[in-house]
Amino acid sequence: MLNALLRGFAALAAVGLAIAPASAQSDYPRRPITLVVPFAAGGPTDVIARIVGEHMSRTLGQQMVIENVVGAGGTTASTRVARAAPDGYTIEMGHMGTHAASVALYPNLAYKPDSDFAPIGMAAGTPVLILARKDFPPKDLKEFADYVDANDSKLNMAHAGVGSVSFTTCLLLNSIVDAHPTAIPYNGTGPALTALIAGQVDYMCDQIVNVVQQIQSGQIKAYAIGTATRNPALPDVPTAKEAGLPQFEAQAWNALFAPKGTPQQIVDKLSDALDKALEDETTRKRLLELGSVLPEKSGRGPQALGALVKSEMERWTKVIKAAGW
Repeated sequence: MLNALLRGFAALAAVGLAIAPASAQSDYPRRPITLVVPFAAGGPTDVIARIVGEHMSRTLGQQMVIENVVGAGGTTASTRVARAAPDGYTIEMGHMGTHAASVALYPNLAYKPDSDFAPIGMAAGTPVLILARKDFPPKDLKEFADYVDANDSKLNMAHAGVGSVSFTTCLLLNSIVDAHPTAIPYNGTGPALTALIAGQVDYMCDQIVNVVQQIQSGQIKAYAIGTATRNPALPDVPTAKEAGLPQFEAQAWNALFAPKGTPQQIVDKLSDALDKALEDETTRKRLLELGSVLPEKSGRGPQALGALVKSEMERWTKVIKAAGW
């Protein structure tokens, strides 16, 4: 009789354990969600995370808490998220640097971008611009290329750490114009941009969402944008092709990732909340005013993002190797 009762209790306990995870998934989220941004506050990834996260919080009924974790071109934060509990309460706003270029730039990278994360969805494309301090001598991109090539030993280039978008895209630029400036790392493109405005560095490459107001106010120079067409937020800035440097093709992206093993039901809820944010008129307006390129509905979900990560890893590995890194 006692053995029968014990077996009964064991069976009930097993059923309870089986039901608990399913209940946790269906009730998700029951507490605030930490959205890790792999750079300092004020940079492009941080700005997009805050805009998108604000709307997602309303959809999910829980606060999306932004946590800025700096270091190693964003890979410190990405490693942390990859190792976090796969319960949907720690996610990351990753980007082209952390989830593509990092593979070639960090031989001992502690995570695999294409297999250690559950893709949630694409948040925004972010065209990259070639920028300089406001009193930098060259008047246009052709003069810039010649000047940087001739004076590279005297010049400083700002970036947000090896593996960041600013580092990788300027690595492409420097390889095209055969320049080898002194690279000055910062904890994010926000601090790097502050240094550029102050004239402490000579030039940098940065995502458009970080620099529209500074360009419009004349605080910095913009020589070209690395996309096929001009951006409506900065219609007077020519494309690199128009300005005579067609090889400079550079558009970054920001996307949400969860740790591998996160239940599909939770990934779907997060993906749906992101989708609703990108369909919201006010959110779209805020992102577009910053120069973001919003993904079409078919290109923003988990499957599309997973495919993008694989293709971007391949593309930037080739670029980085060609640059001699």
